[in-house]
Amino acid sequence: MSTFLLCPESAFGPTNNLIGIGAELLRRGERVVFAAESSWRGRLEPYGFEERLYELAPPPGHDSSGGTAAGPSSSDRPASAAPVVTDEAETPEERVSSLPEEPEAGQFWKDFVAATAPSFRLGTSEQLEAFMLPTWTELVAGARFAEQRLTEIVDEVEPDVVVEDNVVCFPALARTGERFVRVVSCNPLELPDPGLPPAYSGLPTADPTGWASFRAAYDRSHRALWGELSGWVQECGLPPLPDLEFVHSGPRRNLYLYPAELDYPRSRPPGGSWVRLDSCVRATEAGWEPPDAAHVALGEVLERRLERRRRSLAEGAGPAAGSVDARSARRGGTLVYLSLGSLGGADVELMRRLVGELAEAEASFIVSKGPRGAEVELAENMWGADMVPQTEVLPLVDAVISHGGNNTVTEAMHFGVPLLVLPLFWDQHDNAQRIAETGFGRRLDPYGFAGGTLRRALDAVLADASLAGRAREAGEAIRARNGRSRAADALQEVARALSRR
Repeated sequence: MSTFLLCPESAFGPTNNLIGIGAELLRRGERVVFAAESSWRGRLEPYGFEERLYELAPPPGHDSSGGTAAGPSSSDRPASAAPVVTDEAETPEERVSSLPEEPEAGQFWKDFVAATAPSFRLGTSEQLEAFMLPTWTELVAGARFAEQRLTEIVDEVEPDVVVEDNVVCFPALARTGERFVRVVSCNPLELPDPGLPPAYSGLPTADPTGWASFRAAYDRSHRALWGELSGWVQECGLPPLPDLEFVHSGPRRNLYLYPAELDYPRSRPPGGSWVRLDSCVRATEAGWEPPDAAHVALGEVLERRLERRRRSLAEGAGPAAGSVDARSARRGGTLVYLSLGSLGGADVELMRRLVGELAEAEASFIVSKGPRGAEVELAENMWGADMVPQTEVLPLVDAVISHGGNNTVTEAMHFGVPLLVLPLFWDQHDNAQRIAETGFGRRLDPYGFAGGTLRRALDAVLADASLAGRAREAGEAIRARNGRSRAADALQEVARALSRR
């Protein structure tokens, strides 16, 4: 038995990604320990994992003497929570979902997004100064503060393999040398290639116009912070960071999460030994049963989907994704999932506008309302909650309206569901562009669309039988490639290779 230390960014996507990989390692008899930010206390153990907790900033009322750098208090930073599954706790996922929310969970990011939401209306170049740099600054401060505790965790756990799914370097993890594995669960443009658009730009792959100017703007805005971080990691005993990159890659093996159907035509292989995971969706043991309010709001369209899912599971076929043809779209017999993610949903003004636009649509909607859901009143053709179990909802729907977060994009592709993407920030712009240019959906400006445009774009996605067929075929292929198993194979290979030395 080998010991695997998994350290995700304190956010839903990276944590769920490593939960999927960790569950497969547990199934194979390995020991799995999560090094998690403290807001995950008690949320990972029900899956069978051990927990070791650390802080990203001093607690309220304390200075930074307990770490190497200060930042906003940990209670104000993003407090992540495991996905809600059902109200009756039986499976590990369900036991996690029954845990109470921590007080003020995610309040820092609610306030942060509310304060910076005007910057989402800017172009990607302007967002570099207005949103990207402040976010990177917070991430770097958290890494500095966590260094001492993470060093203690590594020494205590004595892992055979250390896995980091984050965008910033934690020297305590990277210092483990050949045991260190990096995971990229953001858009893979994070792995630079001169023949591809720069990360975070949202620029097209086939047209290099604008690539050089965006790279220059990124250099101007981020070089000073990158230089400070690179200098600090060298003080911690590591090599300098690659130019304008905020994290090292592992020397033996690294993983990135993106379906082959969306992946980029690289001009050269990425440095290091990279393995692509087409998806990494957590397995669930029991189907989600929506609350009574969902049945009342969505009626027959939901009942038909649930019955189809029950038949599929009974036949051992797994969760069949929704499918639609032009006739059913015109009948209004379609079901659509709307989510701007755990951060984008904090822009209440935008959520209200989307709800208002879609209130006139002929489809029905399941809505993940986000961290300020109490401020969002849904229309009669909708049911939703602050958080919904996304991996249970996606197999039921015919299309997804999303912000384009990498977790939602890969999960929608996994279940074969077309996307209408309204990108807000970070790699969402790149994912929106890639979905559009590979033909698995459409891209729409979340703030610039005229009245009726959103409904027309959705109608076009729903009425496109060819798109539905391509998405369905892609989902079948992605599921067959089994990213969780591929990830576990790669990590066990690292452990075996090092054990033979």
